[in-house]
Amino acid sequence: MTLRQKLLLVALCTLALPVAGWLYVRQMETLLREGQAQALVASARALARSLVVVDAPLPPAGSTWYVQTANVPITVDGYADDWAPLSPWAQPLGSHAKVMFAEDDRWLYFTVDVRTSRRQRADAADRLAMSADHLILSIASNEDAQRYLLASAAPGATTAIALDPEAGVLPDRINAQWQEDGGGFRVELKLPRGLRLDRFGVGVHIAADGDPEPLSADTRPLLEFSPALSQELARLAPDGVRVRVLSPDAWLMAQTGRLTLPDTPASEQPGWFASLVYRSLLATRLAENSAWTEDAPKIDLPEVRAALAGKPATAWRAGEARSSVVLAAAMPITQRGQLHGVVLLEQPSRAVPLLANRALFGLLLTSFGVLLVAGGVLLLFATRLTFRLRRLRNAAERAQDNDGRLDGPFPLIDATDELGDLARSFARLFDVVGGYTDYLRTLASKLSHELQTPLAIVKSSLDNLDHAGLPPEAEPYLARARDGVARLGALVRAMSEASRMERAIAAAEAEDVNLVDVVRGCAEGYRGLAGDRSIEVELPDAPVTMHVSPELIAQALDKLFDNAVSFTPPGGWLRIALRPTSDGADVELANQGPPLPAAMQGRLFDSLVSLRDKATPGEAPHLGLGLYVVRLVAERHQGSASARNIEDGVAFTLHLKGLPRQRLA
Repeated sequence: MTLRQKLLLVALCTLALPVAGWLYVRQMETLLREGQAQALVASARALARSLVVVDAPLPPAGSTWYVQTANVPITVDGYADDWAPLSPWAQPLGSHAKVMFAEDDRWLYFTVDVRTSRRQRADAADRLAMSADHLILSIASNEDAQRYLLASAAPGATTAIALDPEAGVLPDRINAQWQEDGGGFRVELKLPRGLRLDRFGVGVHIAADGDPEPLSADTRPLLEFSPALSQELARLAPDGVRVRVLSPDAWLMAQTGRLTLPDTPASEQPGWFASLVYRSLLATRLAENSAWTEDAPKIDLPEVRAALAGKPATAWRAGEARSSVVLAAAMPITQRGQLHGVVLLEQPSRAVPLLANRALFGLLLTSFGVLLVAGGVLLLFATRLTFRLRRLRNAAERAQDNDGRLDGPFPLIDATDELGDLARSFARLFDVVGGYTDYLRTLASKLSHELQTPLAIVKSSLDNLDHAGLPPEAEPYLARARDGVARLGALVRAMSEASRMERAIAAAEAEDVNLVDVVRGCAEGYRGLAGDRSIEVELPDAPVTMHVSPELIAQALDKLFDNAVSFTPPGGWLRIALRPTSDGADVELANQGPPLPAAMQGRLFDSLVSLRDKATPGEAPHLGLGLYVVRLVAERHQGSASARNIEDGVAFTLHLKGLPRQRLA
């Protein structure tokens, strides 16, 4: 991974900004909700207290029987078809029965559905009726009360007979319908609303259960939707809020207001995308929307159950309109320590989603802009840093090509940052390396000069020993010493020759010549020296004119040819080629020689380096100056010398750029 890619990866870390902003907006939206919920809870508490203070007709504490409004005509026939719309809100009675009350303009209807697997039948007039399956009904109107025995020996019409003495306007007999099925029986009856019943008792007694109290009944007050309480609510309820009062059993007793959103211009209403963003990213805690609660006689919601337990509660639900929410707050109504119901306030709102969406979109746009700017700045910084590092790398590689000598000023040495310190360290390092390389390069000439005198002393001493006369057994040692001195002298002369060649090459004069003629002339001269080896010459058709020293180039080719011939086996091949380049020309001499060892390819053109086998005693050692001369010639022409292995041999290349032209004084 490049430095630019790494910095780009670091730039991607700025993506944490929109995530943090999203969490911040969610927190803000939560705080807004909590503030609005606390305000609505305060309104609900005030309303609950006001209902108590104004002595509103609150529902009684404890359990009651709720009378629903009959939306369809009810026929008293003992069957449950007419009661089907009201059956979801049937009220349990014990473990076997459910009762339902309904009313219209004239009648109060009652039905009870009893589930039992065993039956014991008897009519109400039978003396054994109390021992059979029967119902005890109790009705009361103001101070008057009456109990009735209701039983039947067979399905069909039956009569409930009074058990108590005559009680005011209350009848002594009630007609009813008794129907049975495989799972139990059902009883249905109706009473005139003119009786103004305020309490109703029901007792279901199954003979198979062994009931010890056959005359008992569960008597509760009768409750119904109260228009008077609704008018009181309308007077006390705050604007824009729907208020409902529920009984301790969560039955709807009164209601006022509607879930109507304030008028908002269409341009300020959130679109479908904003609504989707709000529902998906922000409003994650909305409760389930219960559409049936709109007109249901019983409001069984979590916040209502919490309020019935004595604790105020709130809930948020999705509204019917797009991007709207409904806040519900339930507050218990207590009077003298008794729970008389719950006041439920519901307030629709679009402000919270609007504010949250606006904050979120504003934050996203800002984060996106900051991300673009930060990414652009980091990319620009990475590009500039990469460019500066490449300049350092290229300078180091150029210095390596020049044997540690710097080619021009080192880059970035004026920079004041860490890269500037690194560049100055590199520059000092290459200065030291270049100086040491120059010392090694001139060491041969210095040694050759310093060794001349000691060699002459040793040689004259050996001559004096020879003239002084040595015993015969010392002659071999004298001969070996003379041989060693001769070889050492050859080495000193070679080093001197190298120094002389360096001076000669440095002083060579240049002229404009056609390299094609120079290379062709050398190649023709080599044909007679190659023996049985073949020479292939590749020359361009067009002239290659350069400002060079033809003698030095010919001398370098001679060294390359001598080296190639010595390594090419008899019958092998040699190839001399001249190729123009964009900045000069390449002269290549390839031969069918053994491949170059990888460890020596960087040192072949140094002085006193040779790949040939060590000389045998009595022979002059090979000093490895030929390729060194080739390199000097190439450098004199601002070029370089290189060697590489090819498919079936070795190729040496002399890259030439030409000598600089001298101005006339």
